Amino acid sequence: MLHAMIMAGGGGTRFWPRSRQKKPKQFLSLVGESTLLQQTLERIEAMVEPQRTWILTAAVHHEECAKQLPAIPGDNIVGEPMGRDTAGCIALAAALIARSDPDATMAVLPADHVIEPAQLFRRTLQVAVQMAEEHPSSLITLGIPPTFPATGYGYIHRGEELGVRQNTTVFRVKAFREKPNFDTAQQMLAGGEYFWNAGIFVWKVRTILDALRANQPAIRQAAQTIAESWNSPHRLKVLRREYEAMPKISIDYAVMEKAPSVLVVQAPYRWDDVGSWLALERMQAQDADGNTVQALHCGIDTARCVIVGDAGKLIATVGVKDLLIIQDGDAVLVADRSQEGAIKNLVDLLKQRGLEKYR
Repeated sequence: MLHAMIMAGGGGTRFWPRSRQKKPKQFLSLVGESTLLQQTLERIEAMVEPQRTWILTAAVHHEECAKQLPAIPGDNIVGEPMGRDTAGCIALAAALIARSDPDATMAVLPADHVIEPAQLFRRTLQVAVQMAEEHPSSLITLGIPPTFPATGYGYIHRGEELGVRQNTTVFRVKAFREKPNFDTAQQMLAGGEYFWNAGIFVWKVRTILDALRANQPAIRQAAQTIAESWNSPHRLKVLRREYEAMPKISIDYAVMEKAPSVLVVQAPYRWDDVGSWLALERMQAQDADGNTVQALHCGIDTARCVIVGDAGKLIATVGVKDLLIIQDGDAVLVADRSQEGAIKNLVDLLKQRGLEKYR
């Protein structure tokens, strides 16, 4: 039976000041009416019942998750006491699923992606589920054909073609590649043998738990201990103790790069991880001067800017180009668009300067 796990624990610091510690980007409506988290659930609810869907989030966001996803049973929303990257939360979700369904197939989905159209995503996910049934000892991931030489994504080097299901091609994975420099990314794009690694996975629960046992036994054992205490009055105490002791490592480093058999399903849909403010340029049309505007804006000689603000707040600009101008509540960000990667460092600086309340 198919179960789903949605990872909703990210901080979204590159979307500051709209994304804050109390409400990071997965809980925001950046594209469309519903939030990124809600959109993630909407994409899979026709395939997976709420009772078989698990949400892993930061403990401080447990209440917000429950508010945004009222259909999900409260017991299926797990608040991580501290961040331990993706290997820890995936291990815990797999162990919890295995309690009632040890033969389950499990889909792992980040909560902060934009994917369109949803029906193509579901078809791709169905193919991945089918491959997990046909190749139960393999780990399956979804690969996004790159459309530009991105340096912010990891890449998947595809190997031999394994077959076609529902007009969707499946390949063996030759290797995983870390985030490249621009020249290498251009070569990967031109070569046509690479996919972006979207961090979407499908596998048999038994297979991922065995892989964790072989490669990260401490994580596997901690997850098992937590799962065994899940229905006890000591659940939260055990969760905190075992989670804190877990190594902090991504599932890619922990398992995927070491697994003997990994398959990749080529995704036909449009995908964006909405990693920073410049992603809005890929999500909506620009005005005649190349500006991306989500605000009440009046400008003169303003070009190639991303301008975002609260409803009812006017943003006026004169003689500016290539800027990020973001107003949200009690904070305003003005940055050169080429320095968008430094926004995360700026958020860290707020804490150092005693400006924690604005993070």
